Amino acid sequence: MHDTGTGSTGNTAQPSRRTLLAATAGVTAALTAAGPARAAAPDDSRLRAIVSRMTLPEKVGQLFVMRVYGHSATTPDQADIDANLKEIGVRTAAELVATYRVGGIIYFAWAHNTREPHQIADLSNGIQKASLELPRGLPVLISTDQEHGIVARVGEPATLFPGAMAVGAGGSRSDARTLGRIAGAELRAMGIRQDYSPVADVNVNPANPVIGVRSFGADPRAVSALVAAEVAGYQGSGVAATAKHFPGHGDTNVDSHTGFPTITHSRELWERLDAPPFRAAIAAGIDSIMTAHLMVPALDDSGDPATLSRPILTGILRERLGYDGVVVTDSLGMEGVRTKYGDERVPVLALKAGVDQLLNPPDLDLAWNAVLTAVREGELTEARLDESILRVLRLKTKLGLFRSPYVSQAGVDRTVGTRAHLAAAGRIAERTTTLLVNEGRLLPLSRRRYPRVLVVGADPASPSGTTGPPTGVLAGALNELGFTATALSTGTAPSAATIAKAVAAARDADAVVAATYNVTAGSSQKTLVQQLVAAGKPVVAVAVRNPYDVAQLPSVPACLATYSWTDVELRAAARVIAGRVKPRGRLPVAVRRADDPEQVLYPIGYGLSY
Repeated sequence: MHDTGTGSTGNTAQPSRRTLLAATAGVTAALTAAGPARAAAPDDSRLRAIVSRMTLPEKVGQLFVMRVYGHSATTPDQADIDANLKEIGVRTAAELVATYRVGGIIYFAWAHNTREPHQIADLSNGIQKASLELPRGLPVLISTDQEHGIVARVGEPATLFPGAMAVGAGGSRSDARTLGRIAGAELRAMGIRQDYSPVADVNVNPANPVIGVRSFGADPRAVSALVAAEVAGYQGSGVAATAKHFPGHGDTNVDSHTGFPTITHSRELWERLDAPPFRAAIAAGIDSIMTAHLMVPALDDSGDPATLSRPILTGILRERLGYDGVVVTDSLGMEGVRTKYGDERVPVLALKAGVDQLLNPPDLDLAWNAVLTAVREGELTEARLDESILRVLRLKTKLGLFRSPYVSQAGVDRTVGTRAHLAAAGRIAERTTTLLVNEGRLLPLSRRRYPRVLVVGADPASPSGTTGPPTGVLAGALNELGFTATALSTGTAPSAATIAKAVAAARDADAVVAATYNVTAGSSQKTLVQQLVAAGKPVVAVAVRNPYDVAQLPSVPACLATYSWTDVELRAAARVIAGRVKPRGRLPVAVRRADDPEQVLYPIGYGLSY
């Protein structure tokens, strides 16, 4: 993903209790006495009283969730000040809150919000303080994309878990619930109260360029069970989970970041395939649901993306599925929502469709003023805004933001990246590693017979703030397990010279581990593995992203799937290779033959063990 390197911690002192009481006096007076973070629904009459005292600009701001650059709410680095001025017209997060009265802020690693846990906590406190000290100030709902696996904004030393498809391979609802519980507790300790996870898309398209391993799998029943379990874990820790991307993004071959996908499912197929995980999330009490920037003609033949579709968001999600929680758009900077309408129309149309939170518009000033103008000119009513603001305030109340908006450094130390949490992530990862090929019982690899191991292969940029690169992590883990392992990065498209170098290096090894990444029929990764096998040394392929790689590697004697190249999954794979643990994962998606895609090579549920 993007840079999450450690830097200065920004605001270092937690606000004093006196500051907290003074800042929150105006809003807490309007709420019931403090209760637990997951208390019963708040008294709407008291929340309505808060809404009634808000100005129209304040109401408009409450609907937006915006990015902002910087590790500190008040003293970011100059480069981040410059980026904020260029993109938003403010210098800092504090100025963003004061100028636009935004109801939420989203953290990104590339925006330098998530350098390390103590800094994140300080940033969260600084944002809350800036907002609560304003007239009629309200707490800010801070969010991020912490799916785990290949998408996570908070990196080490926070606990990082296997991603959704790996969890799908493990098939354990208990593990999914544990993941949500621990990950939620760590996010909350850093002041993040809304997580844009889990992905509820059923990924039935192997060519899906945007979901893929971010999905639990291709079986809607299995996906539904794991979505519900993860929701229970997150929300049991006092963090709002977010099922995404409604009405379903699992069968596209277009990335909605860069294009406008169309889902061609019939209404009946949508009901059977795409809807069940969202139904399960709603039944589990999901706090928020994220929209998809794609067209589903069977649900709305207007040509509008689902994010802007009243038939989909109000007619189906609200009325048919009975959901009355917060609906948040996917990022409004994505091409899928900008293709048909301009950036000035998109936020207005989203609100008319039934959205509550407008996420990360490319031009906040344009979007904010468009909503303001739409109300003043009568296209949107103030009552329509109040409806969404009430949902947002209910969620903020449920999450304890009115009662306890700040976090402490002691809480970070007590919760984030603890030994127990890291051990739990490792155990879960061990249950996800999937053994697909094991000819001649090559695995587990014997240290006596194969003491020297060469690790070659793809080294994609390390996701999720983990250490990487994959070949180095695998080699290091194998060394810790008693092998003498060396790493040779050959990349995702090795040249003939690189392949020759790897084959030469293999002569001095007893076995080779080859990390593969999205192997295609014409990929030189495939040539690398073929030539290593032809050289006569035992080769173990580790598919570090999509399990479909195995279909392109018919000659390899052993193949594992890890579903991601994060450290926790690679280390678990090393333990499986060494025989410290047995492989237990089962494919959550079908792998089709490379030469005949109509034929299934390995079905859902396939997996070997020792």
